[in-house]
Amino acid sequence: MYRFLDGSEQRFAHYGSPLRRWTIRMDLLDEGELAALEQFFVAQGGQYGTFSFTDPFDGTVCPSCSFDTDTGLFEYAGAGGGGAAVTVIRENRN
Repeated sequence: MYRFLDGSEQRFAHYGSPLRRWTIRMDLLDEGELAALEQFFVAQGGQYGTFSFTDPFDGTVCPSCSFDTDTGLFEYAGAGGGGAAVTVIRENRN
């Protein structure tokens, strides 16, 4: 797809439907939840692993998704304070 300065787009048939992306912000996670999320991120190898993800808006299960980056954004607030995580998940082309 090409996007022009005026905001219009040109798409090509061989690209198929657009892939989805979700930016997920999780606030107020306790330390255990944050650690579990971080372990899952590491187990996936960052952006190189694949997993299924359920779209939180329409409930559609996307069977092949990945993290969008190799850098996890996990913020610990300190002892007993929990933390937050921000991540982007992208749908992979099958």
